[in-house]
Amino acid sequence: MANAREVLLRIRSVKNIAQVTRALQAVSASKVQKAMQAMYRTRPYATKAWQVLTHIAAQPGRTNLHPLLIERDQIENTLVVLISGDRGLAGAYNANIVRFVLNNFADYEVPVRYITVGRRGRDMMIRRGQDIIAEFSDLPAAPEFADVSSIGRLAVDEFLSGNVDEVHLVYTDFVNMVRQDPVVKKLLPLEVDSGEGRVAAFDEAHHGPEATYIYEPGQEQILDEIVPRFTALQVYQAVMESLASEHAARMVAMKNATENATELGAALQLDYNKARQQSITSEMLDIAGGAEALAQR
Repeated sequence: MANAREVLLRIRSVKNIAQVTRALQAVSASKVQKAMQAMYRTRPYATKAWQVLTHIAAQPGRTNLHPLLIERDQIENTLVVLISGDRGLAGAYNANIVRFVLNNFADYEVPVRYITVGRRGRDMMIRRGQDIIAEFSDLPAAPEFADVSSIGRLAVDEFLSGNVDEVHLVYTDFVNMVRQDPVVKKLLPLEVDSGEGRVAAFDEAHHGPEATYIYEPGQEQILDEIVPRFTALQVYQAVMESLASEHAARMVAMKNATENATELGAALQLDYNKARQQSITSEMLDIAGGAEALAQR
């Protein structure tokens, strides 16, 4: 058993760690609320953009309306936009999303290249020898659409130039404070014929008949504007979902770390009391032995 001084030093160290984790938990609790509010604010615009796009693309001659709606006859290259966090101390958040993307694309039938968003995902993908063509990190704490629009533009440019034949988006979907699910969605070409998955995420309260639209100046001009913007909006929404998920995961991880530190501190305090009791008992025995020796002289 360690002596009392060593146990006391460990108790102080554990208490200091508990103070840090408790502070990080409080900070993450504040940030996750702000991230959730920002995430929910983007959903009405995303819903309406999706409704308009679906209505236009459902018209005859869809494949001639916009290049981003055209399915390639043969898939030869794939691009994956991976969204992770810039910082750690979030439990298994970053490891889970990287493991998820590797499970889905490590043995893909065609070559896969990656655009990484976040330092943690970038570093882990580099260590695993993946082909990364671009990386985005150090995003603002509360990113605006303009801060991430370049990610969507890069994905669109890669698709239009023919460098890739499909683009997938991998991120962590925020369900609630204790559940965040990694998901993969096909970003390009846009899948407008089966939009239940995306619309459900943005428009759970939408009911009633579909609206009828009159387009001015015309469908082609609107598509040239809305399709690339909607693609960038999907990336932005995924970043906001991932940001809320990261803060929630960090809050839960720091809460668990604080509880574990508290339990460890209590156990160490018990060890310290035992060590002190043993030391005091030894000192009393030494005193009693010395007194007995003096009495026998």
